[in-house]
Amino acid sequence: MQMTQSHSAYGLDQHGITNTNAIYWNLSTAALYEEVVRRREGSISHLGPLVVRTGQHTGRSPNDKFIVEEPTSTDHIGWGKVNRPMSPEKFQVLYSRMLAYLQGKDLFVQDCFAGADQEYRLPVRIITEYAWHSLFARNMFIHSPNPEEHVPQFTVIDAPNFHADPSIDGTRSEVFIVINLAQKLVLIGGTQYAGEIKKSIFSILNYLLPQQHVLTMHCSANTGAEGDTAVFFGLSGTGKTTLSADPSRTLIGDDEHGWSDRGVFNFEGGCYAKVINLSAQAEPEIYATARRFGTLLENVAMDSVTRHLDLDDASLTENTRAAYPLDYIPNSASDGLGGHPKTIIMLTADAFGILPPISRLTPEQAMYHFLSGYTAKIAGTESGIKEPQATFSTCFGAPFMVLPPTVYAKLLGEKIQKHSVTVWLINTGWTGGGYGVGQRIKIAYTRAMVRAALNGTLDGVAMRIDPHFGLSVPETCPDVPAELLDPRKTWADATSYEWQAQNLMAMFAENFRNFEGDVEDAIRQAGPLLVQAQRT
Repeated sequence: MQMTQSHSAYGLDQHGITNTNAIYWNLSTAALYEEVVRRREGSISHLGPLVVRTGQHTGRSPNDKFIVEEPTSTDHIGWGKVNRPMSPEKFQVLYSRMLAYLQGKDLFVQDCFAGADQEYRLPVRIITEYAWHSLFARNMFIHSPNPEEHVPQFTVIDAPNFHADPSIDGTRSEVFIVINLAQKLVLIGGTQYAGEIKKSIFSILNYLLPQQHVLTMHCSANTGAEGDTAVFFGLSGTGKTTLSADPSRTLIGDDEHGWSDRGVFNFEGGCYAKVINLSAQAEPEIYATARRFGTLLENVAMDSVTRHLDLDDASLTENTRAAYPLDYIPNSASDGLGGHPKTIIMLTADAFGILPPISRLTPEQAMYHFLSGYTAKIAGTESGIKEPQATFSTCFGAPFMVLPPTVYAKLLGEKIQKHSVTVWLINTGWTGGGYGVGQRIKIAYTRAMVRAALNGTLDGVAMRIDPHFGLSVPETCPDVPAELLDPRKTWADATSYEWQAQNLMAMFAENFRNFEGDVEDAIRQAGPLLVQAQRT
């Protein structure tokens, strides 16, 4: 049975999907709501958002991601812990078993695009087992204006209730996210976490676009009243979405962008924001989306009688999420486009409380910290993470970078130099001590620092050199206590601070050994240990 919805002639049988039951093509948001409720996949909350549960997996499963090792792409891929190979033979076994599972099932299809710039946009098809996953795709990607003419270049087949058998399929567990670049196909199973859908397409763009001299970035972006574009690099939980949703600036996007010779463009048509402890006072624009029909809320607590939400409840996970269309943010860019960045902000959540809250980077330091990608994984963002853990995620997005990291770093360096970009490192993590001792830097202070960096207030401010990392740190910043700007002054125990600083410096040095043979001396020398050696 096929539903008579708008779809292209390029059908599912192109990928061997046959003998299905109902196929729902490009259903509207309202129609998907009806299917979600009818199938008991979720519930409608007060004021209209749809609340769903992702079950056991409340975050991404990066250790279960594979790329098929095949001749057309293998020489380009940066193989290792992030990009694990799967043989074409194992892929075909898994694929065949998945196709058998799909027989007799109802399926939901969304035909859409990834990429706001029409020169680089990728037509994709998202085939899902769940109606709510189809709504997720509808919210997160760019709608195809003519579904009947849509010809997907990549297809995602998402079947959460189909589990891999490691002994047969060569996977690590029952969960799998497998990208086959030759067949232009992604298989996802064993997990209900919808974020795997969008990140698989992001991974594909990270493979395709840099080969066209487009820098792919795990970042948010916005534009000021004067047309000045800013880019915010950072892993999930570091503040990309929160800090870019500024009522005084136009939001381009909150998570994934490309930087071409024409400027910055959003890959997505929606936002995927963390909503734990969300408040109308601290994040009014995002808070408002959690009170709108069409928003999809993952693992958010809801009173079963009143249907009111409790955004402070982390009983299911810290990684509660809202997926909503980009235009739910009042001052968003309808075309998803921006100019070349004037400012780049690299966000880190330092779990040790050592890095300054804000510092200006030289171009060499920018490259060093981009390759380092230091931050803390925030609780719930990945399976098994219960509290912040220090990590180095190259390019501030290692789980999604398919090519060798230096490919992205070289592109970034070229664009920073060509467009005279100012780069800042902002720590949204801890002060006064590490996690469990100190406290998270107040978002009001972080917003003030971002505002000052973007509007030029800090251009003429006196700077001090951080004694451990050699970073230029403003001595003053409007609306920020001066003592906060110097991490040493926020610690009660100076000896403990120094010990922890030395420990973090050693971690940076150990991590950067991965890149020493591939970068220029000036970039290698921008790290903290050289600064320490000069002091001693």
